[in-house]
Amino acid sequence: MPSIYFEDFTPGAVFELGQVTVTEEAIIEFATQFDPQPFHIDPEAAQDSAFGGLIASGWHTGSLWMRLYADAVLHDADSRGSPGVEEMRWRAPVRPGDTLTATTTVVDVQLSGTDPTRGTVFTESAMTNQDGVAVMTMKSRGMFGRRPQTSA
Repeated sequence: MPSIYFEDFTPGAVFELGQVTVTEEAIIEFATQFDPQPFHIDPEAAQDSAFGGLIASGWHTGSLWMRLYADAVLHDADSRGSPGVEEMRWRAPVRPGDTLTATTTVVDVQLSGTDPTRGTVFTESAMTNQDGVAVMTMKSRGMFGRRPQTSA
């Protein structure tokens, strides 16, 4: 049974999602399957790119954030999916050895106008590297079930 419901998300609440260290092997493995550009999959070719070395795909960075969010919040929540992401920005390259820290902040909540059992949580999220540099920011929303009413 979930322990986190719509009512537990209040504007201003910050969820610390944890950290992940990105390896060269993970960068190449992800990009080989999903974003096979030379600066993501070939360390030698990446040296001659605009990035001056191997970098993670932005989609990889977003996936790492999602995993941390799923582990820290969603696995204990009455999550009902998401209608989408309004904005995702890759602010700085993610390089092998970077340790990324993820957070999400609740900016608004709204009860559903069509389903009284759920509401929508609007968030602004970020990932920063070990130097405090934002590598990704995102504005998104998720739907969560309302806390069941107990009979007295």
